This record gives sequence, C-alpha cells and structure tokens, in this order.
Amino acid sequence: MYSRYFRRTPRPSRSRRPNRPRGAIRATRTVRAGGVLLAATTLLVTACSTGSSTRTTTTSADAVLAALPRATPSTLSSYYDQKLTWRSCGVSGFECATMKAPLDYAKPASGDVKLAVARKKATGPGKRIGSLLVNPGGPGGSAVGYLQSYAGIGYPAEVRARYDMVAVDPRGVARSEPVECLTGRQMDTYTETDVTPDDKKETGELVDAYKKFAEGCGRHSPNLLRHVSTVEAARDMDILRAVLGDPKLNYVGASYGTLLGATYAGLFPDRVGRMVLDGAMDPSLSARKLNQDQTAGFETAFQSFAKDCVRRSDCPLGGPGTSPDQVGKNLSAFFKQLDAKPIPTGDADGRKLGEALATTGVIAAMYDQAAWPQLRQALTAAMKDKDGAGLLALSDSYYERDADGKYANLMFANAAVNCLDLPAAFSTPDQVEKDLPAFEKASPVFGDGLAWASLNCAYWPVRPTGEPHRIEAKGAGPILVVGTTRDPATPYAWAKALASQLSSGVLLTYVGDGHTAYGRGSVCIDSTIDRYLLQGTPPAKGKRCA
Repeated sequence: MYSRYFRRTPRPSRSRRPNRPRGAIRATRTVRAGGVLLAATTLLVTACSTGSSTRTTTTSADAVLAALPRATPSTLSSYYDQKLTWRSCGVSGFECATMKAPLDYAKPASGDVKLAVARKKATGPGKRIGSLLVNPGGPGGSAVGYLQSYAGIGYPAEVRARYDMVAVDPRGVARSEPVECLTGRQMDTYTETDVTPDDKKETGELVDAYKKFAEGCGRHSPNLLRHVSTVEAARDMDILRAVLGDPKLNYVGASYGTLLGATYAGLFPDRVGRMVLDGAMDPSLSARKLNQDQTAGFETAFQSFAKDCVRRSDCPLGGPGTSPDQVGKNLSAFFKQLDAKPIPTGDADGRKLGEALATTGVIAAMYDQAAWPQLRQALTAAMKDKDGAGLLALSDSYYERDADGKYANLMFANAAVNCLDLPAAFSTPDQVEKDLPAFEKASPVFGDGLAWASLNCAYWPVRPTGEPHRIEAKGAGPILVVGTTRDPATPYAWAKALASQLSSGVLLTYVGDGHTAYGRGSVCIDSTIDRYLLQGTPPAKGKRCA
C-alpha cells in the first residue's frame, strides 16, 4: 500500500454501539474512513538503516522476522530506565507525558526522538492487570487521539476497570515530532490531482504531483524521514512497556496497528502479553500485491453497498433488480462526467468536485456500512442536483482536512512509513500501465485509480529499508487475530495468513461488512475479545461470529 489511500480503523458513530459509546480515531464518523487503503506496509526485517539489529537468512517473502536479543543493550539503558513526568492533558481523566527514544537504534548516541504518551489509569473494581496499549492504525493515525476520543472512554467498562489505558503516537505521527510535507493549499492541489490519467499529459501531471509531495517531505523532515519504520516504532513500544513497569506488553491494534503489534511480537516474543490484532495485515506480501488485494477488497465492499443500495428508495445508482455490476457501471459513468466537468461544492476555498475527490469520498464510506446512508445522500445530491458538497465532506474527513483548510499530518506520516517499509509497488508509469488490467479485474470501479495511486512511493527521497517477510514470533503466548470477511481495507485473507504465520496465532472471524470488528455491534466478537483481555483465554480454533 503505497498510495494516497491508507488504512485506519474507522470510527463508527456512538449510536451504533448498543452497550457502550464508540468513537474512534479514524474519522469522525460522519464517516471517516479511517483509514485504509493502500497504506500500511510492512517493514522488512533485514532492516539495516532502520537501526534494527535484526537479520534474516533470505531476502525473499519467506524471510522471517528475527527476534532481538533478550538482554537490553547497554547503549539503550538510559532509554529503558527513564522516568516519565505525567501532567494534565487538558482532557478530563487523562495524563500525558513525553518519552524519549533513539532516533537511530543503530547509533543511539546520534540523537533522540520525542514521543507523546497518554494514559487513563484503571478505574477498578477488580485487580489491575497492567497497561493496555492501543493503536488505531494508519500508518499515521494518532493513538493518543484515539485513546482520548474513544478507547479510554468507549472500551468496555470491565476492560477499563482493570487496565491502565495507554497510547503513544508513533514516531513521525501527530504529537510525536510529526512528519511535515505540504501546506494546506498544496495538499488541496494534491488531493484534486486526477489519478486516472487519460493521456501522457495527465500522466505527467500525476507524476509531478507525486514528486512535489515527496520533495516536500524530504525538505521539511529530512532526518526523521529515514527513521519512521514499523520496526523502529515497535522498538519504541518496548521502551514504553519497560518505562510503564510492565513485564509483558498487552496490546490492541487495528488495521496497520496489527502490523505494528505483530512486528513487536516478532522482535520480542517473550514479552508478548495479551495481544489483539483486529483487521490484520499480511507482512509477507509485496507492496504491489498488498495494493491489488486491497483493490479487490474495496470492490467486495462496494458490491455489498450496491446490493443494499438498490433496495433503498433513495439509491441514485439503480432500483430494485439492478445488478451490482450495473451499479458499478453507473458510478463509473458518473466519475467520468466529473472528470470532464467538475461540479460546484459551495466550498469557501472554491474547490469543485472532480473525479479524484469524488472517488475518495466513496471509498471513505466503504469502511463502515453505517456511512452508506450518508453516501447515498451525497451521491443523490451530486448526480441529480449537481451539488458536490456531500462527497467533498466525505473526502475531507478521509484526508483529515478541517474547515480552515488545514490538514492533519496523517497523509504525510502514512506515506513516510509505507515508503520506508517496502520497495515501491511500481517504479514507472509504464509499469502501472502494464498492470492496469489486473487492477481493473480486481475492481472495475476503483482499479484504474488505485493502480495509479500505487505509484506514489516511486519518487520518495529516502530508500526503503524493508522487504516482505513472515512473522512467526515463536515463544509468544496466544495472539488473537481478528478478520472480517468483507473488510475493504484489510481483506480477510490477510487475517488468515497472519494467524497461520504466527506460531501462537488464533483466528477469530467476523462474517460481515466494514473495516475491523471489535466494538462494531457484534456481541459475539466483543465478548470473545473481552474475555481474552480479561482472562487471557483465547477462543476455540475456528470460531466465527456474525
């Protein structure tokens, strides 16, 4: 996943949660596609320049992430022994602190990176189990924001009673020395760039957009850009574990957060406590394969949306009896109209709705079926009334653009991590054109755009340090891997693959729609995960929930 799209855990609306409030990091769920699409990537394990001392015996997709030595190197002692100074966050019930980690693990003396940490102490009753670290995905999603807006108040009361709820923004993300790349105006131009070029001129414009984005990141964050890999972020988590006084790491990660958690397990298998990986990624896949699989995942989600849409009286893409394939053709035809003639949105900055922003808006709604009514309304307004405001709002929520035209650093961090973790999916436009049929087969609706979006890492100013690899984490306790059968961003096959790679992986399946499963309304899923977190008891092999 190396594209402007990325994956993060969507934030369902609180009303969707019958027994506890929900709101999460990914988006304001109005929608907020929190995340997902071509983005998470994995960090390889030969990782030389990442500062990791890990090595693999091969460089193929069969390479296995090697565990680090159990003994803490003396050069890292000062980091592991540091004391955090907790202070008020300005959010009731939460404390914040700043933790230091080496910028370069291979050269700890060369400088530090400061990481933002937040926690909410266990409320009781019941004996405290320890700390529970949470991460919503991305890469680029703010874990601290997720903790304060959802996990620290919306996780089951029983879990919050017995765990200190903790989050750290990974290096380069949000409050932790964020990667910076473009101004708001520049990002507007970037997000509006046509990602389905019709000729050489438009192809050149897209390439120029990717180059300007990469150059901006290299200019504003030249040193940090080399040290935001998943392996380094996982090593930072172990420092936090030690600083918090926990012998083992208890963790819930969603979407890209599953890659981060699995990487931690591979590096420190003996320090794994109770670990939940929801909406799992497969670290053994190349960037191209990840992107193509995700393209197929969005098509699967769109097919579900299409079947639901035509049963509704307000569906603008077809009526009863219209096939999902025809719904897709109708949407594609609308995208082509926007490509030729964007429509007004009423935006204060004068932005119009073209094909690129409209596609992003639709993709944003694929993360969570709770957003489907909003998508139908937005499409109706755009297709019948030539009013693009609704789709623009969905797109803005995906990119984390506020009403003042400012963007969070989500997209910057997303690209920085992905482009460092794996070699680029494509190196040239010619390679994309050669692979277009495969992507279009995976998704007639989104394939063209997602193939071209996969070109963005080709012009990155920093060479990748990772490669595809397996993660076995031999010696770790049971790790719960959760997969949703119609997940658009992290296809179910990835969860099955990760569970099979992990020596102690246990697969829990949610038969349904949407990105990730925990806290989305399934009593079966929630009770199974809660039992594991509270009692350490994983479900029986092959457990499925609807």
